[in-house]
This record gives sequence, C-alpha cells and structure tokens, in this order.
Amino acid sequence: MPNFAPYMKIKGILIILASFLVAGCSLSKTTAPENDADNTLVVIHTNDTHSHIDPNPSSGLGGALRRKVLIDSIRSANPNVLVIDAGDAVQGTLFYHLYKGEVEQLILNELDYDIQILGNHEFDNGVKALKHVLDEAEPTLLSSNYDFSESELADMFVPYVIKQYGNHRVGVFALNIDPNGMIAEGNYDGIKFLPWKETVNQTIDILRNKNQCDFVIAVTHIGFSYPDESVGLFGDVQVAEQTQGIDLIIGAHSHTKLDTAFVVLNAVGCPVNIVQTGRNGEYLGVTSINLSTDKISEKLIAVDSSLDGRRDQQLMQSLEPYRAGIDSLYNNEVATLSGGEPMNKSNGYALQNFTADFLSSRGSELANGVVGAIANSGSLRTTWAPGGISEGAVIDMMPFHNKVVVLDIKGSDLLEAREIMKYRKDHSVSGVIASGNINPNKIYRIATVDYLANGGDYMTPLTRAKHVAESDNLVFEDLLSHFKKNPVIVPDTIQRMK
Repeated sequence: MPNFAPYMKIKGILIILASFLVAGCSLSKTTAPENDADNTLVVIHTNDTHSHIDPNPSSGLGGALRRKVLIDSIRSANPNVLVIDAGDAVQGTLFYHLYKGEVEQLILNELDYDIQILGNHEFDNGVKALKHVLDEAEPTLLSSNYDFSESELADMFVPYVIKQYGNHRVGVFALNIDPNGMIAEGNYDGIKFLPWKETVNQTIDILRNKNQCDFVIAVTHIGFSYPDESVGLFGDVQVAEQTQGIDLIIGAHSHTKLDTAFVVLNAVGCPVNIVQTGRNGEYLGVTSINLSTDKISEKLIAVDSSLDGRRDQQLMQSLEPYRAGIDSLYNNEVATLSGGEPMNKSNGYALQNFTADFLSSRGSELANGVVGAIANSGSLRTTWAPGGISEGAVIDMMPFHNKVVVLDIKGSDLLEAREIMKYRKDHSVSGVIASGNINPNKIYRIATVDYLANGGDYMTPLTRAKHVAESDNLVFEDLLSHFKKNPVIVPDTIQRMK
C-alpha cells in the first residue's frame, strides 16, 4: 500500500491555499443557494469491497444488506443521486471462490448502482470468465484508458458518461491500473493499456470543451499516491497534480480511508478533491456537490449493525441459495492457531512469516536444496483468530489461483528482489533471504508463488530465474494438505527483513 503520510501532513496547507484559489477556478459558476436541492448532486461511492457480502467478522462492519439500507435512504432524501463502485468488488471471501463474481454483480445490480469500473481483481479468473459476469451487469461499465477492441470485452465499456442535473452537466470517466506487473499474465489477454496522461487530457477536452460539462468526476482504480515507487506508476495525487479539469476523484486500490476529502492543487492551481472509503465495504462514501459553486463535502458512514433491523427481505432471499456451500466450508475445522492474538497483516508479522515458512516447506517437497522463500502480503486477504481455523478461513486467507514454484536465482537478482520487497513493505521471507547475507555471484534455490515468479507485484528480478519445479495444486489446496500434517500454528512475530 502506498505511503501517503507526507501528503496528509500538508493537507491543511493545501486546503487553505485552495480556499483562496477556488473563486478563480469557479468564475463561471452562479451563486445559487448552497442548500438548493436542485443544484446538489449526492455521489454515493464504494471501492474494494472484496466480496464482503456479509459483515467483516474482524471489524463487525460492512455487508451488502446494510449498504442497501443506506443507499435507499439517501436516494429517498435527495433528488439527484449517483451511485458508483470504483472496482475490486470481488475476491476476498468464499462468495467469489465458489461463485466467480456472480454474487457481487447481483449486489451491484440489486443496489441499483449507476456506474461500475474494473479493479485489478476482476481479472483474477481471466477475461472470458469476466465477460460471463459482466454480461449480467446493469450499471454502466466505464473505462477510459483500456482498449478492449481486441478482447472478449469489446463493446461492453464506454469511455465516459454525461449526466444532466437541472442546468448542470456532469462528466464522469474512469482510469484503470496498468495491468503489467499487477495482473497475472494471461488474465488480461487482448486488453491494451493506454497512456494515462494523454487519456485524461483527451477525455477532459471532450467533456469540458465539446460537451460543455461544468463538473468532471474521475473514477479511478490506481491507488492514492505513488510518489517515488517506480517510474511510470501513478496514483490519484499524481493525476490531480499533473492535469487540469478534474473536480473530484473517487479512488480505489490502495484501500485508503479518507474521512474527509483530500484536496490537491492541480496543474493550474485549482483544487481537486480526492475521496476513498478504505476496504471491505465497511464504510459508505457520500460526497455532496453544490453544482452551482463546486463546493464539496465528504463523509464516510459506518455500515454497522444499527442498520440490521431494516434489511431488505427480497435481497436476503436472493442471497440465500448461495449460502449452503459457504457454510459447509466454514464449519469444517482443519487447524488450530495457538496463542491469544489474531494473525493478520496489520498485527505484527505472524501471518507473513507463517506464509513464507509454508512456501519454503512446500518448495522443499517439490525440490531439494530450497534455502528460503518469498511471499507477497497482497495475497493474504483475511484474519485468523486464535482457536479453530476452518477450511473456509484457509481459502479466504489465500484465495488466489496461484501455485508454489521453485526457482534457481542468481544472488544479484535476489538482492535486487530484496530491495523491491523492502521498498514495498508488503512481502515476507524465510531462510537465507531474511539475513541479507547473499553472495551476488552464487545461485540460490528459493520457493515462491507463480504470480511473483512471473513478475507480479513488480518483482521483475524473479523473471530472470530458472524454473525448477511447480506444484500441481493451488496454494490453498497445498496449505490444506499441510495442515493435515501440521495442524497447530505457533505464531512467529519477529520482523525478518529490515
């Protein structure tokens, strides 16, 4: 996840500067009353809900039934409402594992979303499977910087939409992440990534100059900010700073929780508001826009148990047929976590260390001489609580269709990979890799997952390694087999790589 702390420190300064500049940026606006409902647009937005159809057991927040209560309530109280999902609606619970996106699309349809865009995880089962899901989509499918013309998704997406509210025209477009290094090879066949800055400038010209839109919203799945990580990467902050003509960015991908809009000055000194809700559907974003003055107010509403008494019975019935298979997996206990603390990515290093050790163990079964392992934190999706761990919880934790692979890698490439891991701060290691005592001229045999071996998460050095062996099973299948021999987990919370 990008480090946006430096930007948060200067937020107050930017807001003060924006207050002086906004008048000059909105000279064409009228002075209609700020509480005039006809001039107000309420944008409801979600991002990175990750198949949390039910509340997140770790926090008690979220759930589609609760979300519907809030959306219906806001719609009933406001004449102009636009409901948008910024991608990664899938991948993170058994609903996706068993039903491949069908349930998540049903939710977007039943909650009457107006617009949805793609996240990177929508591609987890490949383009053909994605098309099967999107064939049922009722919201407008939006993407501005993907060329789908040679893919299974040809003619399913539009590059922008224009909405009319009274005398105001609102343009909405979408920016998607570069799939190279983020989406597994073979899962985005036929889709061409278009340069982001040129796409933004061309689209804004179409919206502002050719269609006279007086407010422009960018819906993105690119992350909050990537200030130094790698040449070519870009986030919402960079898009806001380096272009002009965007008023509001609805973001995703970095799981950034912004309680209020984050203000960035664009290339000509005008304010751009950036909003994002975090992850797992725990909060609903509500952005109120006065279209006569461009004044924006943002709030996050907790999707909590206070809404349970108003759950929609029809939606409950629609979800019921999907629950039997899920319940059976959650009721089958396969392992036990010792100790009194849960294992998750935000609670020390226990989950990361366990994963690296498991990959090393499985790699040693596939080939002799494995001296360490590399695991990516992005593949770890949930929390294990102390006590019994179910088959469903194992799949939830490592749900991707990855396989364990063994590589022979030159020490110089391994050192380069180690630097990438240190920078990204979301990978875990075991064995000799943790020590850093690596001879650049020596060959090391390591275990990892095929996603990283193929350059995923920008791990290009691993692509230069020699493939020695590969499991016939998916990672979570190997992990379930591992628990048959090693059913008790003793957490190791030591930070292994600094």
